[in-house]
Amino acid sequence: MSKKIDTSSYKGVRDFYPKEMHIEKYLFDGMRKVAERYGYVEYGASPLEPAELYKAKSGEEIIHEQTYTFTDRGDREVTLRPEMTPTVARMVAGRKRDLAFPLRWYSIPNLFRYENPQRGRLREHFQLNVDIFGVTGLDADVEIISVASDTLKQFGATTADYSILINSRKIFQDLCEHFNISTEQQYILSKIIDKKNKVEKDLFREAVEKILLSNTDIFIGALERTKNLIELLGEKNPHIQNLVVLIEKLENVGITNVVFTPTLMRGFDYYTDIVFEIFDTNPDNRRSLFGGGRYDNLTELFSDDKVPAVGFGMGDVTLLDFLTTHNLLPEYQSEVTVMLASVKTDSSAVIHLAQTLRSAGVNVATETSDKGVGDKIKATLKLAIPFFIAVGENETTSKQYKVKNLITEQETSVSEHEIVDVLKRG
Repeated sequence: MSKKIDTSSYKGVRDFYPKEMHIEKYLFDGMRKVAERYGYVEYGASPLEPAELYKAKSGEEIIHEQTYTFTDRGDREVTLRPEMTPTVARMVAGRKRDLAFPLRWYSIPNLFRYENPQRGRLREHFQLNVDIFGVTGLDADVEIISVASDTLKQFGATTADYSILINSRKIFQDLCEHFNISTEQQYILSKIIDKKNKVEKDLFREAVEKILLSNTDIFIGALERTKNLIELLGEKNPHIQNLVVLIEKLENVGITNVVFTPTLMRGFDYYTDIVFEIFDTNPDNRRSLFGGGRYDNLTELFSDDKVPAVGFGMGDVTLLDFLTTHNLLPEYQSEVTVMLASVKTDSSAVIHLAQTLRSAGVNVATETSDKGVGDKIKATLKLAIPFFIAVGENETTSKQYKVKNLITEQETSVSEHEIVDVLKRG
């Protein structure tokens, strides 16, 4: 006897049974509503990309440790996309002359990373990506952060449930230039700072000290205390001033839960200025949920044309953890409204009524087996279908039906023409 294949899914990915798929659909519908409310249109692309697309700007850790990369039969190096931003930049650069700017695009792709599966991180997830191309001013940054914030509010969150951490890569560059840190060392230092909250305090200091030497305390002090940072760079520093204006603009549109965080780097190498992360304030899930920022140079990978851009990515895994922690997920309800079940009669009567109701826009399932009515009702309850109608000889002859609400246990006798109204009233 041959060995049976394990029914478990591949490590780090998920199967979506109907109840889980119901939640995914709920998330995707909410994401789409907010993005489209702001004037964004949906696009898509294949999950397969040339590996070189990520080697250029995504970051060493992602390329060498986290991608699913292989050589295809044409001897081409291919990667299952770990993120969407390089793809959308490629698409924009490819048809730049045919597109009308500013572009407001969104997508909900599935992404793949070879990571150690844990809470908030899997090897495959879906992610809302929202990007605006062709706007250099702060209004684009304000809009993108507003979309991110409103997406959480779409699911019932309040501003007390999350903070918006914000920084500028240019402020970090100014700080490095103040200490005469080379470009190569700036890159190394940005990776160290990006992992600050994930390592021991002593190990972080030791790593910084290798670059800053005797200036280590002053540098770390500037990262940890805004007052020290301003004293070093000066209140008139243009990038500090730019960030102040951004925070004021966000306050003007009602976003007041913004926290300036000089240690916020974001892991991708393509960010050029403003970066932000949404952080859950609940002590049971105190962590970064998602983020984004400005990337004005990414299209230069494909041509000499530079297209300014800013965007964010919101993963479904961390969003699901957030909504679960804050008790914001809806209960499962089937997409099917009513079950029509035959009772000691030919199935044609059930099928005819089902088609009539479907033509009126009702989602209908049928049960025409020889099982008893009680068993059919039990199965309907398991399927979370709210209404049940038994169809027997009496109903077929009289055209009068009993619509049973399985949630309230109320039963209503109606004519065939009244069924739709009863179902829609609930």
